[in-house]
Amino acid sequence: MLLLYLFLLLLPHTAFSSHCTTQTNTKTFQKCMNLPTQQASIAWTFHPYNSTLELAFFGTFISPSGWVGCGINPTSPEMTGTRALIAFPDPNSGQIVLLPYILDPTVKLQKSPLLSRPLDLHLLSSTATMYGGKLATVHNGAAIQIYASIKLKPNKTKIHLVWNRGLYVQGYSPTIHPTTSSDLSSIATFDVLSGSSASQHRDLTGLRVIHGTLNAISWGLLLPMGAISARYLRHIQALGTTWFYAHAGIQLFAFTLGTAGFALGIRLGQLSPGVEYGLHRKLGIAVFCLGALQTLALFFRPNARNKFRKYWKSYHHFVGYSCVVLGFVNVFQGFQVMGASRSYAKLCYCLGLSTLIGICIALEVNSWVVFCRKSKEEKLRREGLIGVSDKGSSAIHH
Repeated sequence: MLLLYLFLLLLPHTAFSSHCTTQTNTKTFQKCMNLPTQQASIAWTFHPYNSTLELAFFGTFISPSGWVGCGINPTSPEMTGTRALIAFPDPNSGQIVLLPYILDPTVKLQKSPLLSRPLDLHLLSSTATMYGGKLATVHNGAAIQIYASIKLKPNKTKIHLVWNRGLYVQGYSPTIHPTTSSDLSSIATFDVLSGSSASQHRDLTGLRVIHGTLNAISWGLLLPMGAISARYLRHIQALGTTWFYAHAGIQLFAFTLGTAGFALGIRLGQLSPGVEYGLHRKLGIAVFCLGALQTLALFFRPNARNKFRKYWKSYHHFVGYSCVVLGFVNVFQGFQVMGASRSYAKLCYCLGLSTLIGICIALEVNSWVVFCRKSKEEKLRREGLIGVSDKGSSAIHH
């Protein structure tokens, strides 16, 4: 199941982009490069004598009412600060329009619509063309070419290219793009003179797979298994203290794997500048902290006769169940940010989780049956309906 999970989790991030091209209907470029996400590519010609860059971006729409854009960030490889050209169907005429936008920090907060305004770059010219000419229509998968001629600063040949696409445009204001791992990684740094890419934009798919797998197994499966062992095995007298060692062992192993997964998540954040998963990160930190508190609680467990034992048990139960619930939520949040919301990997995890839930229901029903039976026997014993013959025989013997 683990090998299948690894393989299927990898599928959503496999690249199927076509080869880049230096030829268009109207122009021939010197160099081209496939971009790592969204099946996009670029072609360009750089003129060193006047620092002019002619750039063609090739992308695709994901919605008939969507948008496609690309731009340059003058300072860093991230969305904030990008000077972008965004193409979309004009809401009045239906023809493709290309407008300039500056993505300042307020764009992430989404407090106000994104409004077009002139770029502070030396933009010489720009156009957007649909494949198929004027008769082409915007649809899911429709290809578009965005051309721009830009005068760069002298002796500056390294640029940070940012691109993306969205589902809707409100008037002339593009709305937020999807927030999958692929969409948030649509950034590339390269040298327009040599064509070499910067090393920081490496393929992080393998690390993401390991991070997701470790966390799904540890926080999403092993941790609840440890809770199940403590809740239902401790009442089986034949096991003695075995239930405690099983519970502690499973929880410690889950926390060890979870710590490795958490550390990988921190490292992925460092290797992905400009890529942020706010809710997923906060939940991950909360789950890790709760797991650490649970582990520490094992070493500070009071003696059974200690007056503080009941408070420790309440704390242990509350923190433990909180960690399990948040772990479930964050695993599903992880599937969402990795773009695997409808993947077989998520199906495999749901099957494993459903199995655990089914086991819990069966054990819970059995516990209540045993509890009710013992309560009934105790009531009959108090009323003298059980053990009467034994008392009578002892009285006759006396």
